[in-house]
Amino acid sequence: MQAQKWRLFPGLVVLFAALAGCRHTSDETRVREAIASAEQAAEQSDAGGVVEPLSEDFDGNGGQFGRKDLANLVRLARLRGEHVGVTLGPISAERRGERLVASFTASLTQGSRLLPDAAGVYQVETAWRREGDEWRCYSATWKRQL
Repeated sequence: MQAQKWRLFPGLVVLFAALAGCRHTSDETRVREAIASAEQAAEQSDAGGVVEPLSEDFDGNGGQFGRKDLANLVRLARLRGEHVGVTLGPISAERRGERLVASFTASLTQGSRLLPDAAGVYQVETAWRREGDEWRCYSATWKRQL
């Protein structure tokens, strides 16, 4: 009987090591990853990728922009052959009950890849909620910094 227990031991060690390696990604990290993914999509003029983390009822800047509006802006830039450069500052994520608020700065450039002809730095605040297994941005406000 004692020998049988020892034969199981290596299998249990492997099982526990595998379980220890399966760490749960925090909600804050998942939101940061979604923001970074949207940043990369914007630089690639991928409208679908930009709006993928947004909820269907997304509200941008107090009703000025919806999900479809943002997708259309990205498509328009692509049709014009414009390049949009995006550089994000550090993202702070704070839990507020069942929701998360993520804030960051975004530096945007527009023009040719070598010589941008327009630039702006914006302070951005985004609000996120869980929809099923995913975190979705349902609201965002942005204000140009001077």
